[in-house]
Amino acid sequence: MSRADRYLELIRRMGNTTVVLHGDLVLDRFILGTPKRISREAPVIILRHEGQQDIPGGAGNALANLAALGVRTLPVAVVGDDEPGHRLIEILTARGIDTSGIGIVAGYRTPTKVRILGGGPSSLKHQVARYDIEDELEENGPWRARLVERLLAAAAEAGAVALSDYGYGTVLPEQAIRTLDGCTDVAVCVDSRYRLRRFRGVDGATPNLQELESCHGAHLLDDDEVGAAAESLRQDLDARFLLATRGNRGMTLVERDQAPQHIPVVGTDQVADVTGAGDTVLAVLTAALAAGASPKEAAVLANYGGGIVVMKLGTATVTPTELRSAVLSDIGQPGEHERSDRTVDSPGRHPAPSVGTPSLGHGGPR
Repeated sequence: MSRADRYLELIRRMGNTTVVLHGDLVLDRFILGTPKRISREAPVIILRHEGQQDIPGGAGNALANLAALGVRTLPVAVVGDDEPGHRLIEILTARGIDTSGIGIVAGYRTPTKVRILGGGPSSLKHQVARYDIEDELEENGPWRARLVERLLAAAAEAGAVALSDYGYGTVLPEQAIRTLDGCTDVAVCVDSRYRLRRFRGVDGATPNLQELESCHGAHLLDDDEVGAAAESLRQDLDARFLLATRGNRGMTLVERDQAPQHIPVVGTDQVADVTGAGDTVLAVLTAALAAGASPKEAAVLANYGGGIVVMKLGTATVTPTELRSAVLSDIGQPGEHERSDRTVDSPGRHPAPSVGTPSLGHGGPR
């Protein structure tokens, strides 16, 4: 089977997989307006309200990406008993996601990131302000035991588990690892913003460059330094692999007993919006692992997925059709002479060829 055939087969298999997503659900709310005038009260622009768009963010964006790939997705999470929480459940349900595993916690404010965008009626709107509504969940809330039960039950049905930790308290690292410890046939991958080192025992992790540097305690200047830092962190986590996303430098994959593998960007290194790209990487990676991909194959597909969404504005998802197009553009048609595998082990910058798939951001701002 050619490489193109193999990747296309993995993309097809994703539609027959089940993935658990345990993480912090966020509502991304976009308020759209047209500039009206400068306020007499302060030197600010007054916008005439045009509308509002609500999109799943945080772990919700990873859920949306999994659903867009055709994956049967089982969320294990909570929202507040408030308008943003109920709105999130409504949106996820409309995308075909089983939300029965999402609990409602009284007194908790659902994390909501409100972005105010302004622009002319026929022009691209730009973000002019943002405010966040944030709460942190109690570690020992009365709802916690039920959440753990849901996680264990859902993992028994799945081929992979994605842990999406934005620091709001849905995921307790040690508790999640203990709960999943007996699920030996399930790949567990984590994307954690602040406390990745506490997820010791996962199969894989997906830090962006800033998170890797934070764990390492210093800036990483080249491929050799990134590879060494990634391998050190992989060993600390006792993980099978670690995939570091590096903006226009692509990705670096380290696996147990193997040299670091540097995956260059595919296509242009100019991006439109990196918001939520890390959620897409986590979603594609875990879906591919559930479909039977090796860490290297899953990383390549995640690289395509992240590259696609950074060319879309706002919090976006990737589809199987887009992934297939990226594979065929980069590798070649099945049965044709394929381009060589561009994963390299040597240090230095690896420029991308001019093909149709864009590059990957750092995993996106959170």
